[in-house]
Amino acid sequence: MVLNDLKELQPAHYALGVVIVGLLLRALFFTRGTITRHGQPIKKPPNTLPLVGNGIQFLQSRWKLFHWFAKCERQFGYETVQLTVPTLPPGVLIQDPRNLEYVFKNEGVFTKGTFVKGRSWDLFGNGIINADGELWKVQRKAGLSFLNTANLRVLTDVALPQYLFESVDDLRSHAGGEDVVDLQHVFHEITTKLMGKMAYNMEMHADDEFSTSFDYASGGTAERFQNPLWQVTEIFFGSKLRKSIKIVKDFGQRIVSKAVRDKADGTCNSSKVKEVLSQESGDKLDQISGSLIQSLLDAIGNEEMVADAALTYLSAGRDTTGQALTWTFYLLMRNPEATAKVRQEVQHCLSEQQEAEEMERPNPTLFNPISTPYTMAVFYEALRLFPPIPFEIRQCTQDATLPDGTFLPKDSVLVWCLWAMQRSKITWGENADDFRPERFLSEDGSKAISRSTSEFPVFNGGPRTCLGKKMAEAIAVQVIATMAWLFDFAPLDDRERVSKSSLTMPMEGGLPVVVKARSMGAEIKAGTAAKTVN
Repeated sequence: MVLNDLKELQPAHYALGVVIVGLLLRALFFTRGTITRHGQPIKKPPNTLPLVGNGIQFLQSRWKLFHWFAKCERQFGYETVQLTVPTLPPGVLIQDPRNLEYVFKNEGVFTKGTFVKGRSWDLFGNGIINADGELWKVQRKAGLSFLNTANLRVLTDVALPQYLFESVDDLRSHAGGEDVVDLQHVFHEITTKLMGKMAYNMEMHADDEFSTSFDYASGGTAERFQNPLWQVTEIFFGSKLRKSIKIVKDFGQRIVSKAVRDKADGTCNSSKVKEVLSQESGDKLDQISGSLIQSLLDAIGNEEMVADAALTYLSAGRDTTGQALTWTFYLLMRNPEATAKVRQEVQHCLSEQQEAEEMERPNPTLFNPISTPYTMAVFYEALRLFPPIPFEIRQCTQDATLPDGTFLPKDSVLVWCLWAMQRSKITWGENADDFRPERFLSEDGSKAISRSTSEFPVFNGGPRTCLGKKMAEAIAVQVIATMAWLFDFAPLDDRERVSKSSLTMPMEGGLPVVVKARSMGAEIKAGTAAKTVN
């Protein structure tokens, strides 16, 4: 990425230093609004320096930045603190769930703004991540149409089992030996195939040119939010980023062009989606394939905007779920007692509903958030500790006052770090740093429960609540239950895994593991015994 290139090129530091000095001088005379609480200046976080403020903190690796946000939360609790970076609008770090709930409820006041759009426009353009107002409503309506009940049924009953067992068969081919498998790639392949087929009627894979280019472009775009001089540094070190973005945008145009041809040929008709439940499995999947892109075409019309919207939905539906599954299995490998509980739940589910001999190739449609509450809780807990969108940013369209009395002048920037908030001991207790799925279970353990969006904002909140929440949950429980039941995964090493630079939370270096297929002998006997008793 660009920031990494700067670290490796020492001579560039001198030129960069000259630019920084110039910008600092400009910042001294830059008039900006004053953030106050009840008329008094608000506190500044640790390591705030004269002139540069928190600028140096934002230039460090994102993993260190997450830990710095967590340090701020531990020091100040729910108190809002000021963030200062030269040449940028005044900003705050909000940590109180009351303030976040207020932001969610006042979408028109706290928008993505020029701060976010200016940095993500090259990649997402008019996509829903940048859109406000009517364009946002149109894209959200198209997403709701794609994620209707009929389509979700096809996803859980047809598409996901198909792609899941393609990955299962591939894992079995590597099991028992010394082959190293990257679980992140495995999960990314499942979600990429799903979104490619169902949303766009295209065959897609996790290692194709588009996917690798998008990964790089996402990392480069994320660095723009940490590097206040990104417009300068990219002039000298941004050629690979520009090339990656071009590949991504060209692919978006190909998605739209194919959708236009499909519509003209009558091979993809979004108006027939409601008819699919009565069809055969293969026909169901073919019938709804490409329904998202068709809905976007019908709603927006402008092909460039449709391409932007398609790329945004692709990232949201593919990357976040695949990465969340990666962190889930990272945590399960570090907490074998949790893996054992997942398997006990799966065994109970199979013994109740499936013949014992079929346990070696279980029907994944048996696993859902209701039938496997502990598995669902495991996924929620992984999302809490490793949120797929680790921090969010909004900008004030007008002067505003938060519930805690913090006054924000127009154009102020608000940041909340899910990584830190979801580790708050005030909200989650003294064991907030621990992996404990039980925190998401009812007292009797019979059902999975969530928390308010202001305490657990992993699916966002307010009008922008994640459309794909149910889809992500359905995918997660099927994949976690099936994979944990069929395989033992052993990490290649015991080192702590970290996230690489991205708009989401990919694991740096993937998750290399050695795979062993589990023997089903004991489980089959247990299943037979359960059937006999019943």
